[in-house]
Amino acid sequence: MAKNQFRMLRSALIGVEAVEAETHHSFARHTHEQFGIGLMSAGAQSSLSGRGMVEAEAGDIITVNPNEVHDGAPIGQRRSWRILYFDPAIVTGLAHEIGEGGAGRSEIPHPVIRNRAIAGRFETLFRAATGAAADGLLCEELLLQLVADVMRERGGAEQRPPVPASIRAARELIDDDPLAAVSLADLSRESGLSRFQVLRGFAKATGLTPHAYLVQARIHIARRLIAQGMPLAEAAFASGFADQSHMTRVFVRKYGLSPRLYAGGFL
Repeated sequence: MAKNQFRMLRSALIGVEAVEAETHHSFARHTHEQFGIGLMSAGAQSSLSGRGMVEAEAGDIITVNPNEVHDGAPIGQRRSWRILYFDPAIVTGLAHEIGEGGAGRSEIPHPVIRNRAIAGRFETLFRAATGAAADGLLCEELLLQLVADVMRERGGAEQRPPVPASIRAARELIDDDPLAAVSLADLSRESGLSRFQVLRGFAKATGLTPHAYLVQARIHIARRLIAQGMPLAEAAFASGFADQSHMTRVFVRKYGLSPRLYAGGFL
């Protein structure tokens, strides 16, 4: 694979996206709607996670939770990884089952896991899910085992602190309608805080300013619309961007590839 290349692979698992990447790109702070479980295959990177700064190298499992702010920069010239992105309902449902009726975790506790057995299980699942003739039962077994692995993995990572109720109220105002125009005054009224307090508190609790959070919510909408086949200019308008070029700039910063390449289909 050439440098700075991303490949979207066809996945046999419904609600799961498979990606291969090799890049020197440094990602700005962003979020995903999905759970991500991946494997560093070469090189190393440092990244902000919901539990602080971490480093991952070849052979390490990397994870991200939905709406967890993170970034990523290579340590050295480049790094490569393979990753599966899961619709949240898949992982939360499996975690509920693993926890036997509700005791399971709602988040993957560790952003980096060094465990050869888990890495081997991920490799097997990735190959099975993206192969020409995927075995449904095998994929189902491997997926359940992998989620159990990453949810149960122990270590010293700290849990993310709870978001204050005032900031949750402000965040929900954006979540309820990401296409609506919103001001700091709106967020102030909703949260019961001053504009400065809500700006400072939002950034501290979520890792993003309210504006950056709103842009992330809109690019999530754009990605879904593009995946459904909507033309790029229409997707930009429908997701609240000023124009296609604005959407493209945000998309590339977040995903590392252009909307046009993403829309080009899966290999």
